Amino acid sequence: METELSRELGIEHAIFGFTPFPAVAAAISRAGGFGVLGAVRYTDPQELARDLDRLDKLADGKPYGLDVVMPARKVEGVTEADVEGMIPDTHRGFVQELLTRYGVPELAEGEASGWRITGWMEEVARNQLDVAFDYPIKLLANALGSPPADVIERTHAHGVLVAALAGSAEHARRHAAAGIDVVVAQGYEAGGHTGEIGSMVLVPEVVEAVAPLPVLAAGGIGSGEQAAAGLALGAQGVWLGSLWLTTEEAELHSAALTRKLLAAGSGDTVRSRALTGKPARQLRTAWTDAWDDPAGPGTLPMPLQGLLVAEAVSRIQKYEVGELLGTPVGQIVGRMTSERSVQAVVDDLTRGFERAVTRINRIAGRSAT
Repeated sequence: METELSRELGIEHAIFGFTPFPAVAAAISRAGGFGVLGAVRYTDPQELARDLDRLDKLADGKPYGLDVVMPARKVEGVTEADVEGMIPDTHRGFVQELLTRYGVPELAEGEASGWRITGWMEEVARNQLDVAFDYPIKLLANALGSPPADVIERTHAHGVLVAALAGSAEHARRHAAAGIDVVVAQGYEAGGHTGEIGSMVLVPEVVEAVAPLPVLAAGGIGSGEQAAAGLALGAQGVWLGSLWLTTEEAELHSAALTRKLLAAGSGDTVRSRALTGKPARQLRTAWTDAWDDPAGPGTLPMPLQGLLVAEAVSRIQKYEVGELLGTPVGQIVGRMTSERSVQAVVDDLTRGFERAVTRINRIAGRSAT
């Protein structure tokens, strides 16, 4: 699965794996792909440094990258406390009512929420970059599109490529104009924040819009055959996130959540604003249903919603409250039916890719070579 981009980055397979887990990112890189660590949960730069130390050691010299969440427009002088003060009491009451209805216990006295979306705030992401450039990262991806111009310039000065996610051709053109090196075309099927255009339509539109910039296909890709389809549409690689959640190296720390993922079908996800305030595909639960119910107060815009539900999500995860327990995941969850090692997943992807290429060559009347 070699492409011009994979050769530039020094990887064997054009498989880019986004994950919040350092051990998974390292395993993807060791298996010949390109592991990308999601940084949004690291509000403490020292914690990010600790996990980048771990990733760098486990990667065994193989290349890897980092994914941050940074708005393109800078907002001066806004603190987390300022944002917290914007949350209406009606919404706080709605969260408490939900937790009470489903019997979710309180956190222990003095125990802080382990799940904060303050990583959406620019100052946090900039602190993450101060740490990241001390490590040999090869690519910096931004989940909210193009990062600020000074960040792109700084990243390039370190010899690091910049990638940005796009949900439409227009988004992709703006990224190209901003100086982005790689565009990730993320279709409707994808887990997490995603737009309304399916991958089969989106990928060729983005490829045409930003040529000759390399494009990665994302959303609805969980097999080698689907990866081959992405490359056939003009992408130079595939960007996978959901598929790694049920790998043996993943650190979900929740047997109940793993069971839910393994049991879920492709129709068991929903695009909801319940988690962050922006449409994000995730497991459908009683939590998402409550927030999407017109009788409720409705969700708040980012980053208010993420701050509002942070402690609630921590409590739901800690006590594994089944009816409310969920996670961002794409429609590909229907293929995630067993726990496997990252190496086994990559091997399955490459075998499927070879089968697809052989099949197309046969249809075209060409030999497999």
